[in-house]
Amino acid sequence: MNTIDIDDELYQYIASNTKFIGESASDILRRLLNFDEINAQSSAVELTAAEPDTAVEQKPKKESNKASKSAAGAVDLVELNAKKPAKAKVIESTHVEGSQNIFDLINKEELATQRGAVGRFLLILANLHRVHPQQFDAVLDIRGRDRLYFASSESALLENGSSTKPKQIPDSSFWVITNSNTTKKKLMLTDVAHVLGYSSCDAEKIRELL
Repeated sequence: MNTIDIDDELYQYIASNTKFIGESASDILRRLLNFDEINAQSSAVELTAAEPDTAVEQKPKKESNKASKSAAGAVDLVELNAKKPAKAKVIESTHVEGSQNIFDLINKEELATQRGAVGRFLLILANLHRVHPQQFDAVLDIRGRDRLYFASSESALLENGSSTKPKQIPDSSFWVITNSNTTKKKLMLTDVAHVLGYSSCDAEKIRELL
């Protein structure tokens, strides 16, 4: 597999076209470019060109030109869409209740006043709960292979390990483990954002607040 560098604007465009969690960038580009359909057309052209009939030999040129135009059109469409402001797509794909948004409630200055990663982690979760109080219980389904990450009580988390260091999410009835490293906390925030309906682009922004 080859690696290519893309700018932030193009990355945000690709991420905003994700149809489901886990869809790779390669799959997204294949879908946007109609890559599989164009490949199928090209294969059909090559098979036809191999036949000895001279009347048929002229047909692949038309088919090939048609396939080339389709590919060029798909590329042009991606380029035009990539030039559109990414913010419009983010606003449309972000799920919020009422008029408030997680990014309206929290800022880097406020995060800087917190005591370490744990303080920032709890503040971000508290603001997500504030924006999504009705949907927040969905985080209870986020868990590891053999441990709970979230629970409605401290005892439930302690039963899964005495060193989990559970803490209550401020202004909520939910508890979360805090003994994980910063990378794991970022993954947990990404999962929370997804279950609350945020786009992949906004989920990444929420994760980077930590």
